[in-house]
Amino acid sequence: MVDAAVVLWATVGALILRFGVPETERLSASEQPYVVLSLILAAGWWAMLSLRGSREATVLGHGTEEYKRVVSASLILFGLVAIVSYALQLDTARGYVGVALPAGLIMLLLSRAIVRRFLHIEREHGRSSLRVLVVGSSSGVQHLADSLRAQPMAGYIPVGAYLPGVELGASTTEHLDLRVIGRAVEADAIISDIKAFGPDAVALSSSMQLAPETIRALGWALADLNIRLIMAPALTDVAGPRIHTRPVAGLPLIHVSTPNLEKGQRFVKRTTDIIGAALLIVAASPLLTGIALLVRLDSPGPILFRQERVGTAGERFRMFKFRSMVVDAEAKLERLRESHEGNEVLFKLRNDPRVTRVGRVLRKFSLDELPQLFNVVGGSMSLVGPRPPLAAEVERYDIRAHRRLLVRPGMTGLWQVSGRSLLSWDETVRLDLYYVENWSFLGDLTILLRTFKAVISRHGAF
Repeated sequence: MVDAAVVLWATVGALILRFGVPETERLSASEQPYVVLSLILAAGWWAMLSLRGSREATVLGHGTEEYKRVVSASLILFGLVAIVSYALQLDTARGYVGVALPAGLIMLLLSRAIVRRFLHIEREHGRSSLRVLVVGSSSGVQHLADSLRAQPMAGYIPVGAYLPGVELGASTTEHLDLRVIGRAVEADAIISDIKAFGPDAVALSSSMQLAPETIRALGWALADLNIRLIMAPALTDVAGPRIHTRPVAGLPLIHVSTPNLEKGQRFVKRTTDIIGAALLIVAASPLLTGIALLVRLDSPGPILFRQERVGTAGERFRMFKFRSMVVDAEAKLERLRESHEGNEVLFKLRNDPRVTRVGRVLRKFSLDELPQLFNVVGGSMSLVGPRPPLAAEVERYDIRAHRRLLVRPGMTGLWQVSGRSLLSWDETVRLDLYYVENWSFLGDLTILLRTFKAVISRHGAF
C-alpha cells in the first residue's frame, strides 16, 4: 500500500510539474498521453518492485538488501522506458522522467525506512518475528541461538532446541538455555516432534548429525507444513557479496571469494574518499575555522594534535585531530591506567581529567576528528574503515586482529556506529574484520549514513 501511494505520488506529481494543472476540465492533446503513461508507469513500477522481491519477508526489516532491490527495480523500469522510447521513436518528455524517477526513488527509500522503523518496534516487543526451532549439537544450537538473539531486528526468535543423537543428561547440554523438544535421528520422529511443537521456522546448524536422506525428507515435510527451513553453515561473518552458490549434482556448493579489494574496487573507494573528503572540507571550512579559534582560546597549546598511528600493512603515519586535551596529556596517561574503563586493548575513561572544556564538547559530537579529512585526502586514511590503532595496541594484536591492517583505517566504521567505547575488544575486532572481509560500496554509504545518527545520539562516545 505504501509503495502504491508513493509511485502514484511521484508519477502524478511529475505530470503536474511538467504540464501544470489543467485550466479546463478537458485535458489537452499533449497532456492526454502522459496521463495514460503515468497510470501505466505507476502500475509497472509497483509490479517491478514485487518482481524484484523487494517485499519478500526475508529481506524486510534488516540489512541493505531491501534497499538494493528497490533501487534496482526502479532503475530497471526506467531503463526499459528509455529503451522503448528510443526503439519506437517516442518523444517522451525528459523533464517528466527527470522528476518522476529521483522523486519516486527517494520517497520509496524514505517510506521503506519509516515502515522498517514500525517493524522494529513490533520486533522489540517480540511480534512480527519467526519462532525458530534450532537443530544441531548442544554447542552448535547455543551458538546459532546466541547469534539470532544478537540481531533481534532480523526477526528470528529461538524458542526451542532439537538435539539429534545427543543423549539425555549429556554434560554438553547443561548450559543450554532453550527447551529441548527431541533427540531422535529418524526423519519420521523428527517431523512428528516438529509438527507437535509448531514453530514458524526450523534452523539446521552446521553441527547437526543427520544423514543427507533425513535432511531431504525433513525439507519435503517442512514444505508441506508451510514451515520455513533455514540452513546455517559454519561460515561466520561472511556477507552476501562474497558468497556464491553453485549447484553440482544436486548439491548447493557455497563458493566464498577471497576477501581482497580488486583494482576496480580500490579505484572506486579511493576516488570516493578524495571527492567526499574534499567536498566535506570545503563545506565544513567555517566550522573548522570556528573550532580552531575555540581550541586556541580555551587552553594553551597547539590547535592540532598529531599522533603516530599504524595504517595499511603496518605503515606508520601522522593522524590529525583537534586538540581536546591538555598539552601534557600523554605524560599523565600512566597515572590514569588504573581507572581504565575501555576494553582489553583500548584505553578509555568517561571523565578523563585531561580533557579541556572545549574538548569535552568536541569529543561528545566527534568534532575533534574533522581534521582527519586531510589524512583522507593525503591517502593515509579512508572515510570508512577500521579504527586507526596505536603502535602499542598493534604489538598486542593476535593473528586475527592483524587482518584489520589489510585496508586503510577510517574516520568512521562499523566499530564507531555500533557502540564505540561500550564494545569489548573481541566485538571491536569482529566488526572490523567483518568490514575488511566484506567491503562493498553500498556498505560504505550505509556506514556513513549511520555515522550521522551515531554522532547525534552520542551513543558510546566518551
